[in-house]
Amino acid sequence: MAAENHCDFPVPPVGGLGLGGAGGPCRRCSSAPPPGAVPGKWVRLNVGGTCFLTTRQTLCRDPKSFLFRLCQADPDLDSDKDETGAYLIDRDPTYFGPVLNYLRHGKLVINKDLAEEGVLEEAEFYNITSLIKLVKDKIRERDSKISQVPVKHVYRVLQCQEEELTQMVSTMSDGWKFEQLVSIGSSYNYGNEDQAEFLCVVSKELHNTPYGTTSEPSEKAKILQERGSRM
Repeated sequence: MAAENHCDFPVPPVGGLGLGGAGGPCRRCSSAPPPGAVPGKWVRLNVGGTCFLTTRQTLCRDPKSFLFRLCQADPDLDSDKDETGAYLIDRDPTYFGPVLNYLRHGKLVINKDLAEEGVLEEAEFYNITSLIKLVKDKIRERDSKISQVPVKHVYRVLQCQEEELTQMVSTMSDGWKFEQLVSIGSSYNYGNEDQAEFLCVVSKELHNTPYGTTSEPSEKAKILQERGSRM
């Protein structure tokens, strides 16, 4: 059996209703079906200006899907065609590729530069139930891996005088939070009053990004880190 194929030649838009998004002849789709092909076996789809050539059997894998109804010439389905006879579908051809390949071999294959959510949108549009479940499971698995990354904490111990407490607390931003304040007594006299000294413990959560890196601290955060490093 001849291999299924699709072409990526842009086609000039033409007027259309319902599913129509683009039209016009395509160099590959305007050619005859593969030699020896059974008449009516091959189907052309013009998805967002990109032409796909596949078999009716592939499109009819899921009897509840939009593509199955399209092949059955459902009278309730508004299905315009371009000049080559390809069904016009106003959807993103980039995300249609994984959908069509799933119907061909039953496996979910998504290129690393494509978002799972984009494939899910197309699977839901074409109402392919089994593919919807697969993509949702893949998204849950991805999100679960991200949420299971352990959260790291950075602690700093800052030494300050009583009069510096207010200023220090006001500079705690960028995720830093107060943990504990420990009095260490008085170190010197200022006028007639003792100046009490404290150890202030602060912490911050460091969340790893998907690429294993963390964001750079802001200037206020760097000041806190510098104060802590003097201890």
